[in-house]
Amino acid sequence: MKNIVSMRWLLARMYEPDVVIADCRFLLGQPDAGRLAYETGHIPGAVYLDLEKDLSAPVTEHGGRHPLPDPAVLASRLSKAGIGSNSRIVAYDDQGGMNASRLWWLLRYMGHEQVYVMDEGFTAWQNAKFPVTTDVPVQIPSSFDVKLQPQMLAGVTDVQQASDSGSAVLIDSRDARRYAGLEEPIDAKAGHIPGAVNYFWKDVLGKDGRWSGVEALEERFAKLEKDDSIIVYCGSGVSACPNVIALEEAGYSNVKLYSGSWSDWISYEENSVETGDDSST
Repeated sequence: MKNIVSMRWLLARMYEPDVVIADCRFLLGQPDAGRLAYETGHIPGAVYLDLEKDLSAPVTEHGGRHPLPDPAVLASRLSKAGIGSNSRIVAYDDQGGMNASRLWWLLRYMGHEQVYVMDEGFTAWQNAKFPVTTDVPVQIPSSFDVKLQPQMLAGVTDVQQASDSGSAVLIDSRDARRYAGLEEPIDAKAGHIPGAVNYFWKDVLGKDGRWSGVEALEERFAKLEKDDSIIVYCGSGVSACPNVIALEEAGYSNVKLYSGSWSDWISYEENSVETGDDSST
């Protein structure tokens, strides 16, 4: 796995000078819970990056619930956190890798290759009796150069085209009930983008909560062709990111994230909505 590293991998390298550890713990609906968890205990040397304050822009009419941050603003935040163009970044959370994968995607989108998600998460790290601290590291500013990779991003027009013509496979990463429109705890409308197929993001993890290996991921996406054009979305562009990583691990090279996702899609009155699970995998 080239994007996922084990806890032991990080344990062996955590004090290497080019390694920056990012704590991305965050709970939807409890915006302070992640920072409080960080203050209670974190991996030594880790800096805290907040999903809503650091890894998203303010919410507006369009762009979804977690709009992409302005690249220059994010680069400035990363630089202040000591993340530079030569850093190896290892991100972790306690949400199955969902928030850490958002940082992974953002860094890759900004042209930074050396970024990884730690398998299992903070609770597993703690349970393994690996070191934990409450000390907040001194952050020595670095220099982060942005080299945007626009081919990684899909906008609402791309998604409308894919929905109308099948020009790309649309993958909905939410759980099956939200996909089918049977329930919608967060957004104003229930259902999915017409033509989308459902691959719940948590299925990238095995029963033990660890990331599935490459063979299992290849099997999971076996209905898709390796050269398919694929657009992945979720509710707000966060939980789609583990699916983007999983697709890359499984050998799919033409994968875009619809960053605004379902919450952006329904902000346009003209966009139609589909319910039911007949497109499900």
